[in-house]
Amino acid sequence: MHAAFALRELGYETVMINSNPETVSTDFDTSDMLFFEPLTHEDVMNVVDRIAPRGVIVQFGGQTPLNLARGLMEHGAPLVGTSVDSIDEAEDRELFSKLITKLGIDQPPNGMARKSAEAIEVAERIGYPVLVRPSFVLGGRAMEVVYDRAGLESYMDRHRSFSEERPLLVDKFLDAAIEVDVDAIADGENVVIGGIMEHIEEAGIHSGDSACSLPPYSLPQAVIDEVRRQASVLAVELGVVGLMNTQFAVHDGLVYVLEVNPRASRTVPFVSKAIGVPLAKVAAKVMAGKTLAELGVREVVPSHVSVKESVFPFVKFEEVDTILGPEMRSTGEVMGIGPTFPEAYLKAQEAAGVKLPTTGVAFLSVRDADKSAAAALARDLAGLGFQLVATHGTAKYLATQGLIVRGVNKVLEGRPHCVDAMDNHEIDFVVNTTEGAQAILDSQSLRRGALRNGIAYFTTIRGARAALESIALLRREALQVCALQGYQRPSHG
Repeated sequence: MHAAFALRELGYETVMINSNPETVSTDFDTSDMLFFEPLTHEDVMNVVDRIAPRGVIVQFGGQTPLNLARGLMEHGAPLVGTSVDSIDEAEDRELFSKLITKLGIDQPPNGMARKSAEAIEVAERIGYPVLVRPSFVLGGRAMEVVYDRAGLESYMDRHRSFSEERPLLVDKFLDAAIEVDVDAIADGENVVIGGIMEHIEEAGIHSGDSACSLPPYSLPQAVIDEVRRQASVLAVELGVVGLMNTQFAVHDGLVYVLEVNPRASRTVPFVSKAIGVPLAKVAAKVMAGKTLAELGVREVVPSHVSVKESVFPFVKFEEVDTILGPEMRSTGEVMGIGPTFPEAYLKAQEAAGVKLPTTGVAFLSVRDADKSAAAALARDLAGLGFQLVATHGTAKYLATQGLIVRGVNKVLEGRPHCVDAMDNHEIDFVVNTTEGAQAILDSQSLRRGALRNGIAYFTTIRGARAALESIALLRREALQVCALQGYQRPSHG
């Protein structure tokens, strides 16, 4: 939409091809012409042949038009913006790995498999847990974290879509890493960082499902500077013209690049609102031949904090598990803005329909790897006046840390159990982390119980920690309300 408006400002007629009746881009007044057609090679080429455009833009429709780019170019469509070769270099895992090695940038150990035996060999070489996914998919579909050989064999039995042309990607999973999203804009020579976003949930949660903060709220400045440097180097090396999204993981203080998407990402509207610069409009003008210098675009470092939170449809589906993972589940997003991270996060939770309690009973059930972090969380909850309840294993550990906590049965251990307590309105705040297919299945009723009763629940330690900061703020002071325009007085950095 914004790209169409920007091109109109430059005097071009714009043509939209889209098959989605629910999006604003198919409104009659968004572009000069609308072709309501499937996004296939044949249908797009029919439009190109019919109207003979001066340029075709594929960067604003997500993964689908990128997958069409080479075929369109080979059949004479005049693509503008980032070249098809650069798109392929970013999208093809083998080409991308060579590029990363050449630039001296770290990436998680990884490999590609075209057969089941190759996948097992790669996983055992780089070590479990691994993140497995088919190549060229949308929304992280069929992406999973696998913790052992049996889990990998089970995955391959369920997903047999990989082949010579579309291999399976196997990456070392960096447990407890912090994921970072970067949106940048480039004109082929110069790069401007649009925004650096720190994910609140740990790496391994799909970027479309994780809440994120702009600017980062816990990363040291040296790490932020390194992320900025790597994103700029990648954009220049790939010859990006327009928008580029890069995803990083920060693990033990080191920065690893996860993937580069030479297109507009789903975070562009959020970043644009947060910094007060319409990135999609700027990108469209760059793709039409303008330079960043001509447009007077510089990096904006906001003095306020913006938090994006995802909205999920779980309440509408009775049997669906609410646990988050590498496959995208959200169907919308909201935004909170404030002078500090806790206030912005609190507003985002309110907007997403999550009511954070300021007192009551907190229930914890966490995997072994999170027990130490959960003890610190429980201590802070107690300090805020919450009573503590936990499943017996977690309760036993918390008691060894000097905390007063009451044990309660898991559902499989018999009644009365934790879901009974939720149904009886005896619990106000839930923290539940788990891993492994069987453990996730066993604890599904717990998460559904929290959802059914409207209890604020968190399935990652970092998410729970952020919520705790907001609860502490809510107990101290009332929220400040300010119009969006009151925050959008950017300082340039």
